[in-house]
Amino acid sequence: MSIPTTRFAPSPTGYLHLGHAFSALTAWRRARANGGRFLLRLEDIDPGRCRPEFAAAIAEDLAWLGLHWDGPIRVQSAHTADYRAVLDDLAGRGLVYPCFCTRADIAREVAGSVAAPHAPDGSPLYPGLCRRLSLAEREDRIAGGERYALRLDMARAMAEVGDGLTFHEEGEGVIRCDPAGFGDAVVARKDAPASYHLCVTHDDALQGVTLVTRGVDLKPATHLHRLIQALMGWATPVYAHHPLLTDATGRRLAKRDHAATLRDLRARGETAEAVLARLVAR
Repeated sequence: MSIPTTRFAPSPTGYLHLGHAFSALTAWRRARANGGRFLLRLEDIDPGRCRPEFAAAIAEDLAWLGLHWDGPIRVQSAHTADYRAVLDDLAGRGLVYPCFCTRADIAREVAGSVAAPHAPDGSPLYPGLCRRLSLAEREDRIAGGERYALRLDMARAMAEVGDGLTFHEEGEGVIRCDPAGFGDAVVARKDAPASYHLCVTHDDALQGVTLVTRGVDLKPATHLHRLIQALMGWATPVYAHHPLLTDATGRRLAKRDHAATLRDLRARGETAEAVLARLVAR
């Protein structure tokens, strides 16, 4: 890969911390070292958690660090029609179905299982309650105004693409995929027009991303992303999953734990050069 296109794709649900900056710097350096492109994307498809002030702060913080991006910022919430077109395509091929289950419904069903299987991310696999509904019942419940998510029918999807999916991970080589481990994954939530898994694969393909650098916590999701790419005929980037930054106790930096933000560091008088030096030394 001589001229890569990389991207940094945060969700504007809070201010950027050092972990975000490390991920952005990793992608930026890979692009700039090889004369490539570095893109900025805002994954703001979740209307309940994303806020405009955080979106503005992301651009401000990256500019302060000197991590300038190429081209316009892609804001996912402005492109919901793109994701709907993908969902319509999958629906037309019988690869998705509406799911009316609440979390409580799923929890009760899982609790009744002697050994409920789990997905690679640790969540219990969806037991397939709504997959068993008839077409007439689905249509009646939708007509009645029930809210629903859309789930990928994993068995049908795997039957369409076969079991030979792979992806290339830098430093490891070719990895054989096992997307079936995710079960009938959600591709459109009840409260959002599409899921992270669908949006990220769509946008990587649309924007011509050839190298995905992201945290190692997202590596398992690559198996599912590879399936969606295959179903839609999208190109597959090379992947490079980097370690996560941790605090003094070894716990990963996270918004929910109130990790120090770049704004905090700036307020304390730290310079962008000092912050970048800390990140490069990791």
